[in-house]
Formats: sequence, structure tokens, C-alpha cells
Amino acid sequence: MIRANGLSVSYGAVQALRDVTFTAETGTITAVLGANGAGKTTLLRTISGLVTPRSGTVSLDETTLTGERPEDIVRRGVGHVPEGRGVIAEFTVEENLRLGAMISPMSLRDGLNQQYEWFPVLGERRKQAAATLSGGERQMLAMARALIAQPTVLLLDEPSLGLAPLVTAQLMHTVSELCTTTGLTVILVEQNAKSALRIASRAVVLYLGRVVADDTAAVVAQDDQLRQYYLGMVKQ
Repeated sequence: MIRANGLSVSYGAVQALRDVTFTAETGTITAVLGANGAGKTTLLRTISGLVTPRSGTVSLDETTLTGERPEDIVRRGVGHVPEGRGVIAEFTVEENLRLGAMISPMSLRDGLNQQYEWFPVLGERRKQAAATLSGGERQMLAMARALIAQPTVLLLDEPSLGLAPLVTAQLMHTVSELCTTTGLTVILVEQNAKSALRIASRAVVLYLGRVVADDTAAVVAQDDQLRQYYLGMVKQ
């Protein structure tokens, strides 16, 4: 379980997060939604230790993560897939995965086999340079590189960005299946609110760095004010 308690973050005079509090329960998907500039990416970067909050804490179960180095937070079981599919383009698929496996408790062979089972296309492309992959395949590789370290929590930042609807649907299905089969806890930042709400059990909506809603995904999906003013979703 990940809990953010009273997180506030500033970049100079700009306050990116304002007293953000929420809980992501074990084995669930929590969608973090909001318009550009709402503070979604800053929230993930704060959880993973890349940003130090001005106040507030992040905890994993009973362990406080705030103040720890990002690499130590990874070792505690928090994986982070940042926006932009940041794989090393010159490396092959398997070389990228080997980097992620460096701190894995699982053997390299078992870890690779597990990722190729979850993402079969990566097994087919294992000797190809990441630069030759499609956008969807690169996103799968970025996810697999985080997952091969065997995290208990996965932070996903805009995984559908720039992807076709069919590829987005496949990725969302994979994320949902991982939670169901492994008990992985996922915090999913998405601008594609409709796709995120389909697979999430809970949703947190940010507006100018503040939490304006924290409820079940079903309730958020049906709230007209949230849909129209905060998420930009037109009622069907």
C-alpha cells in the first residue's frame, strides 16, 4: 500500500502540489487524472524520490520513503515508468531488460522469461535495437524493464501518450491483468481518462495541484462536473 500524506511541492514560486493526500491499496489500480499542469507527473516523481516535497510524506506499508534516495526506493519495490518511453534506443530489447534486472531478486533467465511471457512481442524482438520498435512496443519495453526488478508498486506516467487506440487498449488490458495475477499495486497517471477509469478501481483527480476528488472509478466516471470541468470528458 502506498500512502501520500499532505504532500506539497514547489518549483520556485510555482506550487505544483498542495497538501495532496490519498492511498493506493495493495493489488489495485489507482488512476490519477487531471488536465495538463495539474501536478500528476510531479506526484509520481515525488513518490519515487526524484522530487523532494516541501512538506508531507510518502509511505510504503509501514516504511516512510520520503527522504530516501531514488535508487533505494526502487530497491524497496517501487518501479517508475516515466512519460516518454525512456528506453536506451541503441541497446537491444534484451540489453534494456538486463539493465532493469540488475537489482532483481529473480534470476536473469527467469526474469527475462517472465517478461517475454507478459509481452510476447518483446520476445520476438529481443535481439533488435529498441530504436527499431514501434511506439507501443517501446512502451511495453519500458514497462517490462521496470517490472523485471520485481516491484510491488508500479508508477506509470502517461503510458498511452501518442499511441493508437487499439494499442492503448492492449496496454491497459496488460496492466489490469498484472494487478489481478500478481497483486501489483499500480498508480496510473493518464490524460486519457476514459481508458484509465475502465481498469482502475479508484481515481484521484488533481486540479492545480490539489485533490478535488478521491473516490471509486465508477463514481468519478459518472460525475458530470468532474467529467466536464476537470477531465474534459463529454458525457456520452
